[in-house]
Amino acid sequence: MPDGDAAAKRLPENAYTPLPPGTVYRPVVPAPAAVPELTARSIGWGLFLCVVFTVASAYSGLKVGQVMEAAIPISILAIGLARLYRRRSSLLENVIITGIGGVAGGVVAGAVFTLPALYLLKLDPHPAQTIFICLAGGCLGVLFLIPLRRYFVRDMHGLLPYPEATAITEVLVTGEKGGAQAKLLLEATAIAGVYDFLVTTFHVWKEYLDFQFTGVMRLLAERARVAVSFDAIGFILGLGYVMGLRSSMILCAGGVLSNLVLVPLVWMIGSHITVPVYPATVPIAGMTAAQIFRGYVRFVGVGAIATAGIFGILKSMRIVAGSFGVALRTFRRGEGGALAGPERTDRDISVMSILLGVIVSAIGVAAFLGNLKGSPAAVLAGLALTLLFSFFFTSVAANAIATTARNPVSGMTMLTIIISCVVLLRFGLSGPTGMFFVMAIAGMVCTALSISGQAVTDLKTGYWLGSTPAAQEKVKFLGVVAASVAVGLTIVLLARAFQFGDAAAGDPRVVLPSPQASIMKALVEGFMSRQPVAYILFGAGGAITIVMEMLGVPALTFALGMYLPLELNTPALVGGCIAHFLGKRSGKLGGRRGATVRERGVIVASGLMAGGALGGVFGAACRLKPNFTEDWIRTPFYGNEAASQIVSAAFFVALCVYFWFRSVRGEVER
Repeated sequence: MPDGDAAAKRLPENAYTPLPPGTVYRPVVPAPAAVPELTARSIGWGLFLCVVFTVASAYSGLKVGQVMEAAIPISILAIGLARLYRRRSSLLENVIITGIGGVAGGVVAGAVFTLPALYLLKLDPHPAQTIFICLAGGCLGVLFLIPLRRYFVRDMHGLLPYPEATAITEVLVTGEKGGAQAKLLLEATAIAGVYDFLVTTFHVWKEYLDFQFTGVMRLLAERARVAVSFDAIGFILGLGYVMGLRSSMILCAGGVLSNLVLVPLVWMIGSHITVPVYPATVPIAGMTAAQIFRGYVRFVGVGAIATAGIFGILKSMRIVAGSFGVALRTFRRGEGGALAGPERTDRDISVMSILLGVIVSAIGVAAFLGNLKGSPAAVLAGLALTLLFSFFFTSVAANAIATTARNPVSGMTMLTIIISCVVLLRFGLSGPTGMFFVMAIAGMVCTALSISGQAVTDLKTGYWLGSTPAAQEKVKFLGVVAASVAVGLTIVLLARAFQFGDAAAGDPRVVLPSPQASIMKALVEGFMSRQPVAYILFGAGGAITIVMEMLGVPALTFALGMYLPLELNTPALVGGCIAHFLGKRSGKLGGRRGATVRERGVIVASGLMAGGALGGVFGAACRLKPNFTEDWIRTPFYGNEAASQIVSAAFFVALCVYFWFRSVRGEVER
């Protein structure tokens, strides 16, 4: 029996180029080949890795607003796992493992960008409700994408770059090196997992560095509210590497503007005012730098992010219109009725299965919304909005991922919230019921467009390698179920162990910033509760975004930096610097040696992100124990600010040194 190891030698020469008229692309595994694909091994490992990366990604999304992309590290692990068996896993089995596991990132993005807002709004959703929102959105995303597969994957071959699918495909076809790559990934994951678990859970050394044990920094914080901070953990270091130097610098620049310009400015103007100034509830004269940031400057960041999302929508209007036209033409000409192609590599699930899935999903959504005690008219309106936005944004997300590997999740979700609020207010929905209604719709739509972007990446990978589309599509639903249950329960766990958004008075729990969910909460609360809105602060943020657009700077990245606490931006810049210098090193080496350095850098960064996120989740589980205390592990020097922060800085530098030398080691070994 042929297997993937024998077949996976190289991609065809026309894999990345447009095909001449009359030419048909022949994948690595040809259509007539009988290669193991849907097996207990591939489905079992895929579901296991999907759950693990869902839990890790949920924590990362709530911590820093960035969901860890699971597909690439899972593809590396799939290659390593293949070596555990007497019969090496086939190439197509590894595609299935990667496809199921990769669902984690899509479902998590839809969940953590929206569902924590329900906790911020004190609506306390039942775990079953959070799971259903993710499940319904994920299923709609897959169902609406399937009829578009041939256009995006086959007809546009060589015309759309598919950056992420290209990376996954290259990993899978170079499986001979996968064992060493997986070993390095697991090593970095273990180091970051232990490191971040200890520092974020117990009193071993300080997680946050503010350098106020020095006289100069303490004086600046007291006299001018200028405070520099740094979160010395491995997760954000790896994230900064993946972002690269330019993006991490832009992110950090937004934090510098907020914390080192706007916070001191607010302090200077209001330091003599002894009464609270809206929207804060205490006088500026008695506020710390952190309180000024939360009470005023963060609203500027919200305005900047919202405006950046609007700019993103306006820029993509031509693509949006084109994608919508493609979807309409596909259904109108009945291509969905002939989804079962003659060849294995061009066979989708049947159109009747798609229609039945949409009908069942619609009934489930209607029943869910009806259970929220809305009027029948409001339920029908909510159902229509969910289906319309999910269908419309599915093609938009697929186009965006295929073109730039960036999914406009935040902007599209904010647009969903704004339009849904305007529509549902006309049906008499407001207050807590209206907020729950809108956030449920937003959660389903956000998950749908996130999953559709991930699914089109997986289907393109399968097209290059020779997978059966119907098999990939069927297991997507298994991944959606597993990821929905995992992320729903993880959010419940984290909501009990942490605070989402901002610290509440008298609540000792650690805060998870949940940046996107905090923005969604501010939007829906402003519309549905008719509370006063800090228009001046929002408008100031919008003006800053306009300036960034005029300068040609990626406004959304800068705006996110303004919104996130500075301590989450600064370590990302360190990771970006490592990426820059490793890139220069690999450029000087050139050829295969240089490529090896780049590959190992990405692997180590992925391991730091995966391990750091998992360490944070394990810490959250510890905090749920009734007798938990951070003093379970306490070093003698922890209470000494100078000693504890110096030790923390030294360990972080050691982590950076490890990052560098493990990345360049492949060069030395050659």
